[in-house]
Amino acid sequence: MTKQEWLSSALLLTSKAPKGHMTTAASEVREIKIAHSPDSDDAFMFYGLATNKVRVPGYKFTHTLTDIEALNHRAMTDQYYDVTAISFHAYPYVQENYTLMACGGSVGDSYGPMIVAAKNYTLDEVRKLRIAVPGTLTTAYLTLKLFAPEVETVTVDFDKIIPAVVSGEFDAGLIIHEGQLTYGRDGLTKILDLGVWWNEQTGLPLPLGGNAIRRSLGHDVQMVTTNALRESIQHALDHREAALEYAMQFARDLDPSMANRFVGMYVNERTLNYGDDGRVAIRKLLDMGYERGIIPHKANVDFVG
Repeated sequence: MTKQEWLSSALLLTSKAPKGHMTTAASEVREIKIAHSPDSDDAFMFYGLATNKVRVPGYKFTHTLTDIEALNHRAMTDQYYDVTAISFHAYPYVQENYTLMACGGSVGDSYGPMIVAAKNYTLDEVRKLRIAVPGTLTTAYLTLKLFAPEVETVTVDFDKIIPAVVSGEFDAGLIIHEGQLTYGRDGLTKILDLGVWWNEQTGLPLPLGGNAIRRSLGHDVQMVTTNALRESIQHALDHREAALEYAMQFARDLDPSMANRFVGMYVNERTLNYGDDGRVAIRKLLDMGYERGIIPHKANVDFVG
């Protein structure tokens, strides 16, 4: 069993109600089931909730850690999780049952998923390559297809992409997560940063993933939950050293300095609030995907909180 599989199946972190509310009847405690990826940036933002630093009277938050592409597909098939991390590319497929939380997103300001290879290909050559991608519902895949609609892709587990490119199984790989900082260790070359390309095309940051919340929870529960997540993010930013120490257990192949850098890329002021340009970017990305035939459903983007 791989580390990721172990994390996905074995880690279950539970936040309990405050001691002052332990007399509350079990039937009166509202459980909110949260799913997010086993990555250092997600661990950092959920640090407050997962370690009981942030508590909400009458609410219990349970955390399940699973790969983002698996969460994309799970959200399409059922609504088991009340809150789930998703790629923005997946949102049009789940929008009937989920809305977006106004916090908790990962946004790249002129950086993002990268095309890497063992050779220094030109951009014209890239369009003719066979590229390993981390899933067809990822925002990385959507952005790649906006850049090069004709490119041939094969889905590979995100943590196996770099080894597959190094071995020569694929001409190039589309990397996400910590691979954006570590690909050079394996002798690979960055061909294109899609976050840079997107900014050059639109003047906007690249929205990669966010947290979706079930519509059926109702507005009041949605607001309580969204505010709890925002407080958890703020707590981590205010207690960075402790939150980073917690997040290090999820920092695949990163030393503390690089983990701090990676977390800083994707947990920051935009994680507390997308900002006007961030919201514009989400809508533009999904509209472009729809207009170019990559996404079959027009997105109706709305936010809670």
